[in-house]
Amino acid sequence: MPDAPDRVAQKLQHLPETPGVYLWKDAEGTVLYVGKAKRLRPRVRSYFASEHWDNPKTRRLVERIADVETIVVPDEAHALILENNLIKEHRPKYNVMLRDDKTYPYIKVTVQEPYPRVFVTRKLQDDGARYFGPYTDVAAMRRALEVVKRIFTVRSCRYDMPREMPERACLDYHIGRCKAPCVGLQPQADYRAMIDEVLTFLNGRTDDVVKRVRELMEAAAEAMEFERAAELRDAIGKLQRLEEPSLVAEVEGGDRDVVGYARDGDDAAVTLLRIRSGKLVAREHRFLEGVEGEPDGQVLSTYLVSAYLKAPARARELLLPFDFEDRALFEEALQGEARVLVPQRGPKRELLDLAEQNARHLLEEFKLAEQETDERAADPIYELGLALGLERIPRSIICFDNSTAQGKDSVGGIVWFENGRPRRAEYRTMKVKTVDESQGPDDFQSMREVVGRYFRRRVEEQRPLPDLIVVDGGKGQLSAADEALQELGLGAIPLIGLAKRDEEIFQRGRRESLRLPRRSPALRLLQQIRDEAHRTAVTYNRKRRSMRTVTSELLKIPGVGPVKRRALLQAFGSLQGVREATVEQIAALEGFSEASARKLLEGLGVVEAEPHDADPPPET
Repeated sequence: MPDAPDRVAQKLQHLPETPGVYLWKDAEGTVLYVGKAKRLRPRVRSYFASEHWDNPKTRRLVERIADVETIVVPDEAHALILENNLIKEHRPKYNVMLRDDKTYPYIKVTVQEPYPRVFVTRKLQDDGARYFGPYTDVAAMRRALEVVKRIFTVRSCRYDMPREMPERACLDYHIGRCKAPCVGLQPQADYRAMIDEVLTFLNGRTDDVVKRVRELMEAAAEAMEFERAAELRDAIGKLQRLEEPSLVAEVEGGDRDVVGYARDGDDAAVTLLRIRSGKLVAREHRFLEGVEGEPDGQVLSTYLVSAYLKAPARARELLLPFDFEDRALFEEALQGEARVLVPQRGPKRELLDLAEQNARHLLEEFKLAEQETDERAADPIYELGLALGLERIPRSIICFDNSTAQGKDSVGGIVWFENGRPRRAEYRTMKVKTVDESQGPDDFQSMREVVGRYFRRRVEEQRPLPDLIVVDGGKGQLSAADEALQELGLGAIPLIGLAKRDEEIFQRGRRESLRLPRRSPALRLLQQIRDEAHRTAVTYNRKRRSMRTVTSELLKIPGVGPVKRRALLQAFGSLQGVREATVEQIAALEGFSEASARKLLEGLGVVEAEPHDADPPPET
């Protein structure tokens, strides 16, 4: 058991005995792990005690620790929320995290607008809108949207109504998809009433919607509006057909959310059954990664805080499969919105059994899919090894690609594939530091720097090296990468370059390029890896350019310093988000007032400056 590093040992002496969050960092400043504590000092000190070293994961973590950062909070509930936010921000390697946390879509209803819209989004914002989801079953989401479009005449345009109004109705009006509130053909009150029906439907209250639509149909029939009555009759049929599958799973009446949990070694799955009015209206699921050595209670807590606590719609009752250490903190964070139960028998226990059965089924499907992927990847990997004449089958392949925008913001993207599958925990991005961008782009020098820095650090940390290195480019990029590897004594690792134009493969020490058949599985695997590296590099380049643009625009505005700039970006995400914010939303941020918020928007050209009162005319 090693002693704490000097930097950490000095900080340990001054840690408070209060609740807080701690961040373990490595020598490069990368966050390795985020944790919470009821009392910071004993919790942080405990990592260097012998009882923690029975866990291999903790042992690997402590071996890499070089520094610690702590944040004091008022109580444990605040620590629970802050821990989750920091994990999402830093994505530490040694924390349990939801797999593909940001990929699930929501249905957004912009109820804060006078004439709300309904559309799909993957970005959850605190903007006053209503969000439904996340939909792990995208097909279910599309079915729900199709019903909304067919039954409810929600506008699809993007006009900022009533400030922006077109001169005439669009095609949706003429084909019956919209009643043209934009030109005054549908009163705002009627439109808002229709949106209320949409919200009721998306909340799973299909029976209520059917009842109201039937009343409208009967009223239309009495008024001899037979075409309108026929439309409403067809709408009722669609609603009832949509509801049929959930009737099979009808259970004890009431609204509740039921969580099922399943685990197999280092893989875990959580299922959420949403039950409304006694009917199963939705099933959601999440897979979790990094659960090695973690107790089931910690894994369940991670899901509840990371996903369920952030859900825009929750039932008044939450059923859990077992108790866990942070339950009291989780209930405090719910602020009384839901009652948490761990039933042991009866109908509610049967619901939990159903949820756990779903979780086990999904986990088995996930593991089978992984196994099939491994089997599919074996052939192209073996073929690639033969085609390149490698002594060892390249089961681990790493690929480098650079991205630049007109010679600025040069970055490198690195992806790692294991047995033909992306290993995203090993993805890396780097900012190119040594290339003089004033002289224009230098892809060769950028490649040499990125490859050298990456492998230098990997050698220093004694981490595994890949079986094959791929660089995106031809002979120039290959030569630059080879120089970096030779300097580190890694010239024995196979290295190839994949040129985009003719998909030529260049190898170290060979004058002639290699061309694989276009339909070769080995070539498709290389293309997939190369394209993934390109996507990673381009995404990081765009992020850097976006941040630079936002910063440069905000820097021009008097009175907006680093603290306020950071607050704006954290609240609204981008310069466009700041432009779209209202004076009240900006004024609600710490450090801003209504006057400074208006001044900010005036500086961005969003609102016009208020005219000063003119001096009164002189008396005659």
